[in-house]
Amino acid sequence: MTKQEVSIFWFRRDLRLDDNVALYHALQSENPVIPLFIFDTDILESLPKNDARVGFIHESLQKINTQLNTIGSSLLIKKGKTSTVWESLLQEFAISAVYFNKDYEPYAIKRDLAIDALAKANHTLCFSFKDQVIFEENEITKADGLPYTIYTPYKNKWLEKYKSIASLVEYDTQSYFSNFHKNHFDFPSLQQIGFEESDIKVQPYNLTQIANYHETRDFPAIDSTSYLSPHLRFGTVSIRKLVNWAVCKNDVFLSELIWREFFMQILFNFPRVVSHNFKSAYDGIQWRNNEEDFKRWCTGTTGYPMVDAGMRQLNQTGYMHNRVRMVVASFLCKHLLINWQWGEAYFAEKLLDYDLSANIGNWQWAAGTGCDAAPYFRVFNPDIQLKKFDTKGIYIRKWIPEF
Repeated sequence: MTKQEVSIFWFRRDLRLDDNVALYHALQSENPVIPLFIFDTDILESLPKNDARVGFIHESLQKINTQLNTIGSSLLIKKGKTSTVWESLLQEFAISAVYFNKDYEPYAIKRDLAIDALAKANHTLCFSFKDQVIFEENEITKADGLPYTIYTPYKNKWLEKYKSIASLVEYDTQSYFSNFHKNHFDFPSLQQIGFEESDIKVQPYNLTQIANYHETRDFPAIDSTSYLSPHLRFGTVSIRKLVNWAVCKNDVFLSELIWREFFMQILFNFPRVVSHNFKSAYDGIQWRNNEEDFKRWCTGTTGYPMVDAGMRQLNQTGYMHNRVRMVVASFLCKHLLINWQWGEAYFAEKLLDYDLSANIGNWQWAAGTGCDAAPYFRVFNPDIQLKKFDTKGIYIRKWIPEF
């Protein structure tokens, strides 16, 4: 019996059904679309069993699956090495085409090239699309075609290009939902995937206070942040909707979204920054790397109130206010003289919004070793930062009750 030909849409960093570019194109193909997510064991093996980010991914997929169930479809969930999973899928289904949105991290690029080659070897087409950024790796360049390494001229060129577009198109996927494959795949529990619930949870994002973002963003005691960053990281919200919204509401908030794309194109064009200083002139820094000092930094027991409050907030919630992130990073590198890579690795383990490009970009900025970095001689004084941005000690007392 001849198998029905299908297209597959592969969810990765785009966990939503609305305004999803590759999904939009997949649903317009001539064959019904099976939505797929793969729990990649190459990534999962290094994570603790109660990793809150895996829980958030599972929860987001559940929401997608519930939406799909209302139209007689469901989400296909697989777990394993991506290449092994795809070899099995190509045998199980008559796949005419695979659709996915691009990812710009080194591991993802290598993975996607391998899957593209595997698909072609099985006479299956692969289509990839830009979705998680407004302008991708080589769309914002200097006049000579080389990438920007300084933020301000990059931002100016970004804004110039954005204004030439007039407005960003948001993709109406819902009009094509009838082209989802009609099926009922079993949806695995978190425990079946090999994980368990975490006490740490991703908060819903909130845009109501962003109009005043420029006035309140530096004060950690004011709960005025959007909680957007994990949602941007995993794509539960569309960057096009956010940028269209930010352009009308707050220029400073828009600048933060542009910083995100700046660091993404730095990682793409200079992948060595994952393990090396962007500025090789600083490769000779003799770090103290005292393990006892590092432990006290991690646990928030250094005796410096703003540093300790920030680290305790991170350990207990998976979040840390952006102003405080700069303080704790500067303290690690420039007071304790500990290699920024130690801090970057700890943040990668703890942050709900961990994003490789932003984490490396910001840590190298703080250390003075990165592109467009704070000069090596600039130090965030944790006492002055406390007096300026938590004058009444509200943030400090929240996270350090014994203070």
